[in-house]
Amino acid sequence: MKTIMLAVIVAILGAAAGDGWCSDLDEILNRGKLRHLGIAYAKFVTDDEPDGEKSGLDVELIRMFAIHLGVEYEFVETDWRNIIPDLTGKAVKPAGEDIEILEEKPVRGDVVATGFTVLPWRKKIVDFSDMTFPTGVWLIARADSPLRPIEPTGDILRDIEAVKGNLKGVSVLGLKDSCLDPDLYKLTATGAEIKLFAADRNLAEMIPSVMANLADTVIMDVPVALVALEKWPGEIKIIGPVSEQQQMACAFAKTSVKLRDAFNVFFEKCKADGTYRKMVEKYYPALFMYYPDFLKVVSQ
Repeated sequence: MKTIMLAVIVAILGAAAGDGWCSDLDEILNRGKLRHLGIAYAKFVTDDEPDGEKSGLDVELIRMFAIHLGVEYEFVETDWRNIIPDLTGKAVKPAGEDIEILEEKPVRGDVVATGFTVLPWRKKIVDFSDMTFPTGVWLIARADSPLRPIEPTGDILRDIEAVKGNLKGVSVLGLKDSCLDPDLYKLTATGAEIKLFAADRNLAEMIPSVMANLADTVIMDVPVALVALEKWPGEIKIIGPVSEQQQMACAFAKTSVKLRDAFNVFFEKCKADGTYRKMVEKYYPALFMYYPDFLKVVSQ
């Protein structure tokens, strides 16, 4: 009787896995589909395809990974508030470098790839792949701002202090519970006036908000800043860094160890044969000006 009951429980759990539980590699292969969780963000995920399909660096990368696995690719759109619950089935609230689990949620995807920054509190709830993109957080102002770009010293910590030294009385726009959270960089202690961007709005509107004089400055990650400099030449300027170098990576549920490992093997091959460098150059041609050592071994 116990054996029969165990078999029933296993069958129920297996059915649930296909319908929303965190999926590891075997379940994805059986399902025949890889679900990519993403948000329209910089050039990682874009809405510019005429047929309505997504494109971008991370879309291209995960689509290739699905082909590598021999399964179909499906893009699942989410937002910054729900992206972790959609992956893990758990709504969480950051508490410094820790988290508080709030409630259970349905799982909607297998991998997050959307220009997702590795943060200490996120590592408590998801597992990250090898680094896919170098990043950091810069302070951006309007071109006519009295703030002047710092003179780089070659020491990132000194550069950060130089930027912070000019923020007293300056309004800084950030986004709570993200890599753009002013608390991560102790900006309140600088005497800056902190303003928070609404989490349910499109992050592409943050820099235009500064251009529209809704704040003096904005903190923004490197990929978005690079896109903005290209889109609005002569209208904004980079004052300098407020963070040390950070990393972006793909995120997996902590139960998806085999899937993460399979991605890392696939991704290493893409780097080794030069495929990934060509992809990065396609979407972010200026990146290597700021991060010349990224993929340096591959380029030789």
